[in-house]
Amino acid sequence: MKYNFLGNTGLVVSEICLGTMTFGGSNGGIQEAVGNLQQKEVNDLMKTVVDSGINFIDTANVYSSGQSERLLGQSIIDLGLNRNDLVIATKVRRRMGEGKNNVGLSRYHIFQSVDESLQRLQLDHIDVLYVHGVDPKTPVEETMRALNDIVLTGKVRYIAVCNWPAWMVMKALGIAGKHGWNKFVGSQYYYSLSSRDIEREILPLAADQNLAVMPWSPLAGGFLSGKYTRNNEKAGDSRRDTFDFPPVNKEKAYDIIDVITEVGKQYNVSAAQIALSWVRLQKGITSTIIGAKKTDQLLDNIRSTKIELSADDLKKIDEISALPKEYPGWMVELQSEDREIK
Repeated sequence: MKYNFLGNTGLVVSEICLGTMTFGGSNGGIQEAVGNLQQKEVNDLMKTVVDSGINFIDTANVYSSGQSERLLGQSIIDLGLNRNDLVIATKVRRRMGEGKNNVGLSRYHIFQSVDESLQRLQLDHIDVLYVHGVDPKTPVEETMRALNDIVLTGKVRYIAVCNWPAWMVMKALGIAGKHGWNKFVGSQYYYSLSSRDIEREILPLAADQNLAVMPWSPLAGGFLSGKYTRNNEKAGDSRRDTFDFPPVNKEKAYDIIDVITEVGKQYNVSAAQIALSWVRLQKGITSTIIGAKKTDQLLDNIRSTKIELSADDLKKIDEISALPKEYPGWMVELQSEDREIK
């Protein structure tokens, strides 16, 4: 396992991060479609994770209405893991109850949510706290001040952002810089071969501001696992069969699957491993978040870190998955040509 610094910090995280959205889910609905692992299964996965050298674990208060955090925290105790060897991330934003203020990125909800997450996790601090999406009703300045203050309490070590547009991230960084507050050090966004949208604005922003980038759903919710083809639109054992998310242009995705399946044959590995390797090898990627229901699935995904795709393979994959050029991107590219030194 390789490790990277988390953005412009001294914190070191594994290049693979375990996502815990599959923990819990016994209440039915969307969460159960993603996964309904209980304590024994969670403990088995966590042991495999730690034995593999992964030190970065990602959860969220909203996952299974807090069950994911509870199961994760209990597994650390059950397995006797050294808390100081782990980097634990969780999130705040989504609705956590019926109360009028039990949602959003207000100061009230941020402080309330952190205390409740710590209780469920049975920890005294959170290493990375993400804002889990946009709150259109709370001023960005209130959110950033609250995040700064929660860090000063010692309950949170670092703050990060998830699912915000680039302009809003930059606004938040500017506000924090103006006041001398703690800034975002990392970002978590959907990024896969079938959805390279963050290459337009988010990845350039992250590179410019030294933000770590943690892609979620690098297999597009299992669609790039190799189980789906034009002749097999139902995998039978994938959450995509009942929970078709995140959105995918399936016709283009099938073309991508054809290519990564063929490339996988050259390395004697699965299409999923090729898809994960491609994400890991992209410039600016810090730690790729993977989820799993079974140990063998987890190990298959972890083995993707051993694959080093050739330049020709990367070119084939890049070409089939490339984004269409949009304005003003193509104009910026065109007008930058006269600044190249020849």
